[in-house]
Amino acid sequence: MLSCVVVLGCSKNDPIYNCNYLLDVGVNLTVNLNLPQFNQLLFPVNAIRVENYGNNGIILVRANANSILAWDGADPNHTSSSCSKLTIVGLNAVCGCEDGNEYSLLTGTALNDNAQPCTLKPYRVEAIGNNSYYVSN
Repeated sequence: MLSCVVVLGCSKNDPIYNCNYLLDVGVNLTVNLNLPQFNQLLFPVNAIRVENYGNNGIILVRANANSILAWDGADPNHTSSSCSKLTIVGLNAVCGCEDGNEYSLLTGTALNDNAQPCTLKPYRVEAIGNNSYYVSN
């Protein structure tokens, strides 16, 4: 019975966030929306980048009034390089490499026509108080 649960608990349709290109870097970031560097996240449909965390920074997105999403700032479908850093363009993230991979910052999935095996690497975001959040992996 237990083996059925283990087998049925995994799905080939589950997104692959890390693939083999991104390192499993420890992330522990406290975000206080009252601080100037984070106050854009007080308003829905805004995204900011926080450097020096994750593989190539972290992208934080205020998806709606009640949720903040966090993604690694590196393209998960490239080895780490100067072009694999994602740039925020509205609610999308675009890779600077020749293939120009583009991802939705609301879903983490690739948007361009060529299918990508990896989605953006997500981080956990937990509300810890009034306008404060904890981002971790």
